[in-house]
Amino acid sequence: MPRDSTKTRARLEVEAERLFADVGIWQVRVREIVAAAHQRNASAVTYHFGSREGLLERILAQHGEPIDVHRGQLLAGLEGEASTRSVVDALVAPMVACLENDRGRRYVRIVAQLADRFADWRYAPADLAAPNLSRALDLLENRPEHLSSAVRRERLVAMMQLMTSSLAERARILDGGASPVLDARHYQKNLADMLVGLLEAPAAAA
Repeated sequence: MPRDSTKTRARLEVEAERLFADVGIWQVRVREIVAAAHQRNASAVTYHFGSREGLLERILAQHGEPIDVHRGQLLAGLEGEASTRSVVDALVAPMVACLENDRGRRYVRIVAQLADRFADWRYAPADLAAPNLSRALDLLENRPEHLSSAVRRERLVAMMQLMTSSLAERARILDGGASPVLDARHYQKNLADMLVGLLEAPAAAA
């Protein structure tokens, strides 16, 4: 492998991350990523990552691993009887922290584009395994107990979609230089409030 392979991989990752966020995961062309990274070899992505999907998974893992560590720290000590709010807070806080820097904001904008995969969260590829995320979702999937398992699962997926779409929209606002309506602290609290409300909303009589 060329001596500069580490730098080449890093450039491809950064430019792909930017283009995936700004243009779209499936809209941007591989050759555009290669050109943005100033690579002359048209097969650079295939050479270093195997495919566009491989490059995407690398970006997701690069961000997702430290996020899951943070999530685990917040979940530490929580048992099965932990409140829904405490579990949701452990999901929300590490993701809101991503909004503090450019690359983190790109990450949440990328994740929001993958909403159609959220229902399959149990079957994530090994490289994207997030044990603390799985633990939190397992806890939430079992509540409220009076709802059917099908309804609880539907709400859980909707919760993930609402969280990521809200984060992505806030990231776009921040990247555009505008001031969000809510400051960071109130945004995080309100997002958690909405997610808990979605999970615990009373069900209408059939």
